Amino acid sequence: MEKIPPRPSAWTRRAFLVAAGLAGLSATAWFRSRRTDTATDSGEAAAAGDSHPRLPAGSDAGVPVFYMPAYVGAAHAFETTRKARWVADSLQQAPIEGVWLTEHAALQASDVLGVHSPEYVEAVRTGEPRALAQSQGFAWDAGLWPMVLASNGGVVAAARAARQHGVAGALASGLHHARREHGAGFCTFNGLAIAAQALRAEGVRRILILDLDAHCGGGTHSLIAGIDGLRQLDIAVDAFDQYDPAAGNTLDLLGSAAEYLPTLRNRLAALADSEFDLCLYNAGMDPHQDCPVGGLAGVDERLIAQRERIVFDWCRQRRLPVAFVLAGGYIGPGLGVEGLVGLHRLTLEAAAGRPPRA
Repeated sequence: MEKIPPRPSAWTRRAFLVAAGLAGLSATAWFRSRRTDTATDSGEAAAAGDSHPRLPAGSDAGVPVFYMPAYVGAAHAFETTRKARWVADSLQQAPIEGVWLTEHAALQASDVLGVHSPEYVEAVRTGEPRALAQSQGFAWDAGLWPMVLASNGGVVAAARAARQHGVAGALASGLHHARREHGAGFCTFNGLAIAAQALRAEGVRRILILDLDAHCGGGTHSLIAGIDGLRQLDIAVDAFDQYDPAAGNTLDLLGSAAEYLPTLRNRLAALADSEFDLCLYNAGMDPHQDCPVGGLAGVDERLIAQRERIVFDWCRQRRLPVAFVLAGGYIGPGLGVEGLVGLHRLTLEAAAGRPPRA
């Protein structure tokens, strides 16, 4: 397993997350003053000869989970660019009954251009202007483009598969802070908005985006607010990327672990009279108390396990197809790679309807 470089302090990482958001804004302003009419070529994701073993493709039963080696193709190594493989490796070593890994087609540039500006898409593809290409907050290299086409394609594939299987997922993260014209907060392209747009084009009109990452999903909200049929339910424990929700959307910013599950239950109950055709679930693990970027005291593994069961039980009871992604989650002094992977496996276990851990 590739090693992640030594981690900076929680304060430093929090400051860097904020700086990444500010960098996106400044990069966009810089680029606007130097706009050209450069055309964006259609992109193809390379599968980069990786010998990572994969589970059999499975059958129509169970929960398909999408992953490709290209998900970890960027040279910059940290959780957002590496944990998909950690989780995939864990499924090889300790399979979850009913869960199977499978591959999918990567996105093309045209798929991304429906949500993100041509200038920003071209910057991510080419690396220039560098400030815009790195506006999500980490270094650009040639592996970034195929990585984000693959991982965001996984979100779209999971959304489509959920319509067939009831539940599906993708080992994707780094999505919900990205804006139309720049990245932010370690998020390059917004696969949640891209998937919503793709499914709407296929006739799926009523989509709920459920965001339970530690941080607010301001990027997603900026892309979907006001679009008929799209709703966002957002429960956060950290004010990064905070926004004023448009009519029909909700944002709860919590400061106490005791509020977390009651708030989730109440918000879901308030949707009893709303009809949806699909739920896109951003299943962040960074609310966990040991996560150095966003963690809230008292949010432990048991609480997160309950959260996952509440979400998937709610979807099953409504016969609502749900597609999930990994979202946030970072290692630190109190949370190593194994512990972080274990938290993300809670989502997979609940998706498959496995009984709670002893």
